[in-house]
Amino acid sequence: MGYYVQVEPSVNIYVEDINPTSEKVILFVHGWPANHRLFEYQFNVFPGMGYRCIGIDLRGFGQSDKPWEGYSYDRLADDIRVIVDTLGLKHFTLAGHSVGGAIVIRYMGRHRGYGVDKLALFAAAAPSFIQRPGFPYGLQANEVNQLIQQTYDNRPQMLADLTNMFFYRALTPAFKEWFFQLGIVASGYSTANILVTLRDEVLFADVESIQAPTLIFQGIHDQICLPQLASVLHQQIQHSKLIWFEHSGHGLFWEEQEKFNRELLTFLTA
Repeated sequence: MGYYVQVEPSVNIYVEDINPTSEKVILFVHGWPANHRLFEYQFNVFPGMGYRCIGIDLRGFGQSDKPWEGYSYDRLADDIRVIVDTLGLKHFTLAGHSVGGAIVIRYMGRHRGYGVDKLALFAAAAPSFIQRPGFPYGLQANEVNQLIQQTYDNRPQMLADLTNMFFYRALTPAFKEWFFQLGIVASGYSTANILVTLRDEVLFADVESIQAPTLIFQGIHDQICLPQLASVLHQQIQHSKLIWFEHSGHGLFWEEQEKFNRELLTFLTA
């Protein structure tokens, strides 16, 4: 079932709500530059196990509205809070991939984990996506700047190049086209503005505030959210568990989907 939630005047967020009568809820937040369909290989499985799977398209992406502004972590976390309040969600698992992981971490800090029983982070872009003084992990700022420029110069080519970087496993042409289409339906300016947020914002205080049991997944071949970030998150989040994916890059939700779904289910039922 798909519908829209208004998060502020003239901004509507698309919500895909599968098995909405279940009280066992997982709210999925996708990464850049995709949309809720990124979790297709989880939506195929978890509703059949009795879970309500809610996938949202972040503003600027997928079927959501694409305003010119509003791409800070604060605003994106506030969008999630409006959705949580509108749907009356309580005692749910909040899950985020890549920048979606960063956004759900900001939600945990900014909204004090409102309604969240458990947190799942998949290759999260946190606590800082880039290297900074005293934080020698992540990409370098100039690498992100190049992606921003490529987005404005030739976004289709940037997305095609990103597809090859995103995954460790060999891809079929059909799968490449599927993934490419996830990104192409976003607006160019939202694609770039999220990169600016990734480059400029940090989540150190938000990470330290997390109290909920937390599951961390990380592909060891990830070239986008480098594996050291997961190690730092595991060290800084109390009650966290880190699981490495030895045959995955950034797309571990598909590359090792059986392990991904099995370990996530174990966490949900613990």
